[in-house]
Amino acid sequence: MSGKLLFWGSGSIPCWKPMLVLAEKGIDYESKQISFSEKGHKGPEVMALNPRGQSMYSKQGTELIPSDPKEKAKVLQKAFESAENMQTKAMQGVLYYYWRTKEEDRKEETIKENLDNCRNELTVWDKYLGECGHDFVAGKQFTLADVFFFPFLAWAWRMSLDFNKFPNLKKYFESVRERPSVKATWPPHWNEGEAQPEKMAYLKTL
Repeated sequence: MSGKLLFWGSGSIPCWKPMLVLAEKGIDYESKQISFSEKGHKGPEVMALNPRGQSMYSKQGTELIPSDPKEKAKVLQKAFESAENMQTKAMQGVLYYYWRTKEEDRKEETIKENLDNCRNELTVWDKYLGECGHDFVAGKQFTLADVFFFPFLAWAWRMSLDFNKFPNLKKYFESVRERPSVKATWPPHWNEGEAQPEKMAYLKTL
């Protein structure tokens, strides 16, 4: 074993990002799955780890951050644009409100506003991918921008988003989903069946 250990939870976007990076880089590591429902992310092994540090594998495998300054800037821009907007307007605005607010406390006007914001954000990305002239978020190659963006889109799929309303996002999702790194890191519990239970079908209304 390489001595590198990754703790992760199935379907967690913050976990999925480093898993995609490791798979793209072809770096061997020890995998230890934890259960969020059992508070595994608060366990002593996880809490003892130092989350900071710099990558030593920039030239190994896929070059996720280009060395060219202009290309690097574009990748970082798109990475953090997706992290900010997709997380705020899709995850927090829509899903977190739905999950973390008791049914009797949910307000119809808030739900509508959240769904409108999510729809608008997805429309921006759909238009961008249709006009940019390349297959990935920041260019012709898979980069850190895709590592940031794809898990959010996969979560939207998980929530039964109607991709037919966003054809360019659909094309991107179906293409990137076939990458070996994505297949290798696909959340295990998502493989239990393509049909989503009704409680997961929140984005059908978009």
